[in-house]
Amino acid sequence: MKRPTLVLLAGVVALLAGCTDTPSVNKGDPLRGETVHKVCLDCHGTELYASPQRKIKTLKSLRSEVARWGDYYSPAFTAQDDEDVVAYLNSAFYKFR
Repeated sequence: MKRPTLVLLAGVVALLAGCTDTPSVNKGDPLRGETVHKVCLDCHGTELYASPQRKIKTLKSLRSEVARWGDYYSPAFTAQDDEDVVAYLNSAFYKFR
């Protein structure tokens, strides 16, 4: 292969290496997430996160529910707000890896 082709191929490989289906547990800031999460307390307390019957069983489902309810607010949560709230809830209640 010619040098430019190798450089291009190396760039594509590096780009694809960053595209994984497994989300990082630590994308967000849990301290900021705790602050953002305070609006959630207008409707419910934190007891549902510790309930033995809680619906959230995986990090993926936690992210999904935070995003779903984050759209409820006006203004809606940003993607960073979602990640910060997920980081807070996971560190304080869920402990997913």
